[in-house]
This record gives sequence, C-alpha cells and structure tokens, in this order.
Amino acid sequence: MKRVLAAASIFLLIAVTGCAPAPEAPDRATLRIVIPGERPQRMDAVIEEAERRMKGGLNVRLDVEFVPWSDLAQRTQLLLKTGQPVDLIFDAPWLHLNQMASAGYYEPLDDLLKRYGPEIIRTRPRNMWEANTVGGRIMAIPLGAYQSGTPSNNHTYLVRQDIREKLGIPPIRTYEELVAFEYGVKEHMPGIVPFSTNTAGDTGEASFRFRFHYDAYIRSTPALGQSVVLYYKNDDGRVYNLFERMEPVFWEYVLYARKLYLDGIIDPDIMAAKGSYNLLKSGKQAVGTSNDFGVSGDLQFELAKRVPGAKLEAVTFYRFSPGIHLSNFVQGNFIAVPASSKNKELAIRFLDWANRKENYELLAYGIEGEDWEDAGEGLYRPLGDGYPWFPFAWIWNPEHDRLDATQGEEALRANRFIMDSGNFRRDKLTGFSFDSSPVEGELTQYLMLEARYYGVLMNGAADPDRIWNEFKAEAGTYVKSIQVELQRQIDAFLASPPPSIVR
Repeated sequence: MKRVLAAASIFLLIAVTGCAPAPEAPDRATLRIVIPGERPQRMDAVIEEAERRMKGGLNVRLDVEFVPWSDLAQRTQLLLKTGQPVDLIFDAPWLHLNQMASAGYYEPLDDLLKRYGPEIIRTRPRNMWEANTVGGRIMAIPLGAYQSGTPSNNHTYLVRQDIREKLGIPPIRTYEELVAFEYGVKEHMPGIVPFSTNTAGDTGEASFRFRFHYDAYIRSTPALGQSVVLYYKNDDGRVYNLFERMEPVFWEYVLYARKLYLDGIIDPDIMAAKGSYNLLKSGKQAVGTSNDFGVSGDLQFELAKRVPGAKLEAVTFYRFSPGIHLSNFVQGNFIAVPASSKNKELAIRFLDWANRKENYELLAYGIEGEDWEDAGEGLYRPLGDGYPWFPFAWIWNPEHDRLDATQGEEALRANRFIMDSGNFRRDKLTGFSFDSSPVEGELTQYLMLEARYYGVLMNGAADPDRIWNEFKAEAGTYVKSIQVELQRQIDAFLASPPPSIVR
C-alpha cells in the first residue's frame, strides 16, 4: 500500500508542480557543488556566464569542486559524514546513494521539488521518477536520458584506430580479436600500454568484459554497487552469493585477467590509475574503456592535438536486439541535496534554472559559438576540448539532451536504441530500492575490504586464489548478513508489487 501511495504522490507532484510563486530575489549566496571528474579548462568562463544570467534573479555564486574518480567514494562520504557545507553533491547506485540516503545524509526532495522545481520535474518522464525513488521518496534527482537501467551494459572499448591500421589488423568485432590486437601492440609498439581502464567504478578488465556476458543475465545488486559478490541471475528475484557458489564464467574471466597482467597486456600501474583519460590522451595507451557508446569529440580532439594522426574508434559487444536486455529503468547518476545544507531551497531553485533549455545548454555544452555549435535537431558539435561533456554529473535530462554529432551514425544509432524503453524487458525488481540501514555496520566493513581486494582481482594484479581466499575469509560474514537482509526486503517487495511503471 505504501508503494501505491508513493506512486500516487509522485503523480500528484508532477501535476501540481509550478503552482507556487517564485520567491523574491535573495541576497547573493554561494552554492557549493561537488561532482566527479576533472575541471574543464573553460569552466570558469561558463560559470561567469551562468552567474551573469542569474543576476537580478537567483543571484547565485557557483563554487564547483571536481573530485577525481579514484577519490570520489572516500571524499564524498567524508564530506557527508562530517556535515561540511555542501549544497549539491553527486551520487549513484554504484557509489553509495542508497547507503547515504538510508542513513539520513540526504534531504527528501518531494516537497522542495513541488514548490521550486517545475522544470526539474517537467524535463523527466513519469517512469523516471517512479523507478528512481528510495523507500518511496525522492532522495536525489535522477540524471540521464537512457532507459537501459542500472547496472547497464552500454559500454565501449576505445581503440586506437590508427595503430590498428598500422599493424594491418581489420576492424575488431569480437573480444578475441580485441585481445589479439592488444598482443600485437605489445609486440610491435614498445612504450605503449596495450590496455588500461579510464572510467569510474568497477571497470577492471574482468568486470568490463563481464558486461557483455548475456547467457545468465548476471547483474550486480543495489546493496554492493557494481561488485557482483552479491548478484542477481535470470530475473528470478533471488540474491546469489559468490562466496557460497562461484560462477564458472566469473572465475574464468578473473583467471584470464591474471594472464593478461602477467603477459604485460594490462597496465602494470593500473591499480594507481586515477580514472581519467590522461594516458589515453597522451597517446601512450592502445585500448581504453568508456561507459558510453562512441568516442566523445573532445577526447578525439585532444588526442589528435597531442599525437598528430592519432584517432580513436569505439568497439562494443553490446547486442542491439529489442527484448534481449532487462531494465529496471534506474538511472546511473544522481544529484542530491545534503541534509546538512543551509541552502536547500536555493539549491533546488538553481537546478530548476539549470534545467531550462538555454541554461541547460550553457552548463551542458559550454558557450555556443565558442565551445559548441548546433548540428541539427537533437545534435551538437563540440568546438575544441575546452569544455568536455559532463551533464551526467549535475543536470542531465532527456528533454534537452543533445547527442555529439562527431561520434558518427553508428554511435548515434546505439544511443537512440537505449533511449527507447520499448527495447527493454521490464525487470521484476523495477521500483525496488534497498534500505541499507539494518546492515549499515556490515556494509561499511565490507566496502573497506572490497576496496582492498576487488579491483586487484578484476585486473589480475595479484594471485587470484590468494586474493579471493583472503577476501572471502575477511568479508564472508558481512556479505552473508547483507544478502539475508537484501533477500528479506526483495521478498516483501515482490509480495506486494507496485503499480506498473513501464507499459
């Protein structure tokens, strides 16, 4: 019954939003915003223009802190748990969204959105709101335009096309061909790292490869983020535990990652990687990873500027067939208002301003004519690399989203495929959110151990048997407690299913 009421309240929120009159312009205040990534070269120019537009209205200063991907979990947890003055902060299901929301670190946004967020609500479809609540409440604003859910498989290997052609290797169509290319780089291109990861979260060699394994629909759970120590399988509503029963394909990929590491294919310094594209942009890496289809124009531009003639191509093993993929329609990125913020109303009013078309395009793509140009309906063309694409971190919505026209028709078709909810089967657990508070202590202990062991395992950076046995011995009890609690909540959810979210 609570979920029925929650769904009804979301519908009411959408229906009545915008009725409240806008407050008078306040004295100038500063909003502190914490998001992931590297600060763009032209960020200051864009902020200056945004603040100029807000004068006489919101009259807000923007203090935007960019946190390196490798430090994101630790840095954001520290900010939240110490109650430091932050007004908007990035979070995600693969990071610690449910954990932080369940522990009370985020302000519920239902009432604030009703009063101050008409554009935030309008620019996201109803099913996006319904599928992205925590405990039936809006605890963070979903950021995205895709319907593929979380975890998703819309990932890409970034391959140096010029090196592939120099080695006389045809276009890559399979994982085996990708590895053969990496070995060719190792043999013929000394000084270039054959493979390293470039993206946040669980993107080690074995785990990235696992994204394209379709046989049993093995997926991570909201309890442990992107780790599959606890996992779902075959959409059966059960929670499985790798410490109790190893999936053969998982271990096969782990062992193969170890072989690649020992053979010098995987970057020997991969565990010190900062989740950036610096190595790839310098021309010293042959294969990287991306959480999106295609190659971004700014990345392509910067590589070519540093290494004349260098070019990246996108290689994915994603299956573009309607009905193959499950989706829970959960977005992969969110922006939240910390409960400790002194500017909650102003934070939502700023985001509402930022979700209006002309302001969205400024913050998403930069200054028109300097950072980007219109490339047709729903498309843009970046002009240089001074303001790379990062709306996923704070404002992304499907209403105003533009695709990068420089990525080519294949990438455009791929992105349009995952924008269409009709291409996905509805996951049995759509609408379910995990309340981690009953196992908060166990989860905290597990996450510290995961940080020590899981990435090493996925990248083959140490003996797999030793790492797995130590990980299991230290984390097994915590994982079992989390599994039992997660299964209990799922059983309760399935016993009283919510209204259909996607028709």
